[in-house]
Amino acid sequence: MKKIPIGTKSFSRLVEGNYYFVDKTLMIKEFLDRVTDVTLITRPRRFGKTINMSMMAEFFDITKDSKEIFKGTKIMETPYAAEINQYPTIFISFADAKRDKETVVSTIRTQIQNQWDKYNFVFENLKGIDDAISFLMERMEDYYGKEVMVFIDEYDTPFVEAHTGWFYDEVRRGLAGLLHNSLKTSTSLKYAMLTGIQRVAKENIFSDLNNLDVYTVIDNDYSEYFGFSIEETKELLEYYDLELNDEVKEMYDGYKMGDKEIYNPWFILNYARRKVLVPYWVNTSANTMLKQAI
Repeated sequence: MKKIPIGTKSFSRLVEGNYYFVDKTLMIKEFLDRVTDVTLITRPRRFGKTINMSMMAEFFDITKDSKEIFKGTKIMETPYAAEINQYPTIFISFADAKRDKETVVSTIRTQIQNQWDKYNFVFENLKGIDDAISFLMERMEDYYGKEVMVFIDEYDTPFVEAHTGWFYDEVRRGLAGLLHNSLKTSTSLKYAMLTGIQRVAKENIFSDLNNLDVYTVIDNDYSEYFGFSIEETKELLEYYDLELNDEVKEMYDGYKMGDKEIYNPWFILNYARRKVLVPYWVNTSANTMLKQAI
């Protein structure tokens, strides 16, 4: 029997580690079909944002050979199968940029440094934080002769934490400049995708990012790729000898993405593991939300 992937953040580990796998790979097709420069998808916590971003990066990353990982998946049945491992790719997660100012700044720097270390063969010197990603993108394009894919998971976490901890102004300028220079002015960008809880609008972080398309929980676009559909939930529970009955529906239903009924993966996976019908709520570090502009 396959393991239950609670807390698994790596797509390759999910597939190779014999975990139960819900195939969301057609998200890659939708991403490429839309030919949007910068895509921002907002979803609540624990709806699979990180694993999806890991999947996207794994598929495009030119430094990897991911054919075995994606073997038998839905995306490999489309013409876009030819796009696998064809682009220089940057994948950054700000999910752990929490608590105090020092931790937030350290996490951002570490994530950027990890990308520099991964591609240390394409550059010689480091610029300031505003240009840290855009400069790396230039070097990557020079080296590979291809524009760069950029994936930023939980982009809004540092903004939310800084706002809650009263050090917003101290991190806003550098981080906003980082996003602007890599997503707006860089000529080395192919496409980018960001995920987060919300669109941060305070002081217009994205005010001049006119190449941005935003998809929220009210949109049908990308609605089936975050969370489990009714059929996916039913199949998963049956695999673990459980049933999607009225009691389960009453406890875990109530989410809607666009016009689709969706179940929270965290709830369903925990129920499959423990087989106890209770609320599996998650404590989160920041409940104060920034002003939204959706």
